[in-house]
Amino acid sequence: MPRKGLRPHEQRLPPALNIIALATFAASLSARALDPVLPHVAEDLTIKIATAASFASVFAFTFAIVQPVLGAAADLFGKVRLMIGCLVLLGLANILGAMSTSFPLLFATRILAGIGAGGVFPIALSLTSDLVGPEKRQVAIGRTLAGSMTGNLLGASASGLIGDFLGWRGVLSVLGGLVVLASVAVALGFRGAALVHPPRTNLKALRHGYRTIFSNPNAVCYAAVFIEGCCVLGLFPYLAAFLFELGETSLSIAGIVIAGFAVGGLFYTLTVSRFLPWLGVNGMMIAGASLVASQLAVIAFGPGWKIQALSLLFMGWGFYMIHGCMQVFASELSVEARATALSLHSFFFFMGQTVGPIAYGFGIQHAGKVTTLLTAAAVMVALGIACTQLLRQQRPADAAARPDVQP
Repeated sequence: MPRKGLRPHEQRLPPALNIIALATFAASLSARALDPVLPHVAEDLTIKIATAASFASVFAFTFAIVQPVLGAAADLFGKVRLMIGCLVLLGLANILGAMSTSFPLLFATRILAGIGAGGVFPIALSLTSDLVGPEKRQVAIGRTLAGSMTGNLLGASASGLIGDFLGWRGVLSVLGGLVVLASVAVALGFRGAALVHPPRTNLKALRHGYRTIFSNPNAVCYAAVFIEGCCVLGLFPYLAAFLFELGETSLSIAGIVIAGFAVGGLFYTLTVSRFLPWLGVNGMMIAGASLVASQLAVIAFGPGWKIQALSLLFMGWGFYMIHGCMQVFASELSVEARATALSLHSFFFFMGQTVGPIAYGFGIQHAGKVTTLLTAAAVMVALGIACTQLLRQQRPADAAARPDVQP
């Protein structure tokens, strides 16, 4: 029972969220690990930077396409067990990547890494949603995101620093080892009853869950996160190259700039409990989309790296203001198939990240950097407005089947 006199954002959250945050931290270490060192990867493997950017695309694409399978598997066989196995796979894939001597080999390891990462973050969101009711869920998801943002922050900044001393192979080796160790820590943290609960979902219920999800008008949030991934995360593989054009060839500088986005995400997790009651869900989406758009415009005109780092901070803050709302809407599409619903959320988001680098590459080549980034900014503003018109808070259609779900 919530303590009387406390508003939802002040109520105590379950301690298990700390373990879930650790899992997202470990997985997120690898998500942007290659971005700051892509110019050196391209040089070492004698490939073009646009070709090297495909490592980000294939990671995102693999992450995306395994989501429907992993989400269903989590609902059928157990979320925690699958999450631990995927952490192990991610760590080993990074280590194998460090030993790659050609573009095809490294490409293959990024496919494995995408599969491993695909089983961590969406399942972590599903576990968070299982533990916390809708009234506190956006704040609880903010706690989970804090682990992810810290991982992104350290993954980007540390990879640039490690890359300057040990090269890109050292980056993958160190991060791979850390992810394997984290899988052991998570297994110990969830040992016992948390790992032996029998599945509460069968194939018939899973099919019903898909029907419930896509019959919900709020399923439009999937299209929204696709556009987010394309317009925002699709830019990241080109940030180091933009800095190289300005004469900033240090990998540490590239890492710091990219890490600014994660700092902005952390700022969101620290402020969401205050801004949400003030702005409301619609206000959060409009403010977030507008903030992202303004920072895309700043990056378009190529300021110095310090301004770009600050701009990425504000972009990260704005991005998670709107993205956090999308995650809550996705978590309420279905109760019985919540892992499936959130895995589909990740599927569409990472499909956007897959298309994004390709779209940015085409746009930069044919229309120029400024036009391409300003177009992405305009799309983000339109997205924020559309979301406020199309998305409405409502209970899942299958909530009545669960007596433990409160109205």
